[in-house]
Amino acid sequence: MSQILWFRRDLRISDNAILSYAKKDVLPIFIFDKNILNKLPSIDKRVTFIYKSVLELKKKLQGLGLDLAIFYDEPINVFTKLKEKGFDEVLCSVDFDSYAKKRDEEIEKIIPLSRYLDSFILNPNESLKADGTPYKVFTPFYKSMYMITSSKNLETFKRNENLEKMEFDYDFIPSLKQMGFEEQNMPAFLKKDAYVLLDEFKEKIADYKEARDFFYLDGTSKISVHLRFGLISAKEIFNYFKSFEDVESEFFIREIFWREFYNCILFHFPQSENKNFNNIEINWSENQEHFEKWCEGKTGVPIIDAAMRHLNNTGTMHNRLRMIVASFFTKNLFLDWKKGEEYFALKLLDYEASSNIGSWQWGASTGADASPYFRVFNPYTQSKKFDPEGIFIKSVIPELKNVEPKLLHMENGLSSNLFIEYPKSIVDVSISRKQAIENFKRAKNENS
Repeated sequence: MSQILWFRRDLRISDNAILSYAKKDVLPIFIFDKNILNKLPSIDKRVTFIYKSVLELKKKLQGLGLDLAIFYDEPINVFTKLKEKGFDEVLCSVDFDSYAKKRDEEIEKIIPLSRYLDSFILNPNESLKADGTPYKVFTPFYKSMYMITSSKNLETFKRNENLEKMEFDYDFIPSLKQMGFEEQNMPAFLKKDAYVLLDEFKEKIADYKEARDFFYLDGTSKISVHLRFGLISAKEIFNYFKSFEDVESEFFIREIFWREFYNCILFHFPQSENKNFNNIEINWSENQEHFEKWCEGKTGVPIIDAAMRHLNNTGTMHNRLRMIVASFFTKNLFLDWKKGEEYFALKLLDYEASSNIGSWQWGASTGADASPYFRVFNPYTQSKKFDPEGIFIKSVIPELKNVEPKLLHMENGLSSNLFIEYPKSIVDVSISRKQAIENFKRAKNENS
């Protein structure tokens, strides 16, 4: 039997389903998908990260006596040509977003496709309530996972050591330039191995529950990008923290299952990718100027502007900041969450469709287990509480470095400083909050 091992978001040789289920003669491949890449700007940092990760995977496979054939094309073209070589099937990890499902259905018409779950811990088809319906609220979902979350160790996939690589031209490696991209400087943490990041985070785990909200602190794991592209699996992260039986790690493990929860939501409710999960119809604002100022970090609200400029510059955003900017976007600017989600999809290094969609719907009060519509983050209160000295804000907006911190946490507080030219807020936080609540009330009444 000859099989194609299609690496996608599982760029590792450990705990890898396709390396476990493969039989003997294999052709490992990776496709730089033109359908995806053609929509990205030439300076997209993720492409540089993926490119280097693919080359590293190729080296690791060579160390096992295998190799990696690399393509730059549309998947349908690749498999149409490979079919001519008589392959029996394609093995790959399963993906749940709309493009991935459509792509896989097309490939399955060309060559039999076997999908395996290894990007997540849970199989959505098996993570159901007693009545066979999916969970829509996180806490009961998480409690139902007790047999898993209380485990000391989750079984990982064992690699079949008897695989043999098929004869093929493994020498072709497209350059970033050939694919239309410029090599980007990566944040320092992306140059580290996933386990190095976990070792560093282990030293901070005792403070994680409290420190994770303070975005000026270095208190998070930084593992999300490696997890997103499969340089490490969710099971491996789970097992790592279970291995030293520290009660402080339980809170972090709980966060891993938010990712699982949102994946189950997208699987069972695929329409939530483009529609409000709760089916409420909302007449969002169409103010394009507000949208552009939010994207550019020019809203006149220091914490919002710093968060967005940091995202634009680095491709990263702290989770607390994601909640703050999403609340401002959907409640104060009253813009459609889908536009914000699409912008994050373009910018976030760790962009994961299910988590991003779920989190935006949470912030917009339209999703599963969502924030109540009357809960609106006050950006000034949030910055005062979680960045009292303005350390993060000043690190991103250097022209504010000499400003008295309390002015950063007051609406239009910078207007009182004659030496700073900083724009006034594009909306009144208090008035826009009230308007948003009224709009949600009206929408709920109309849809009841």
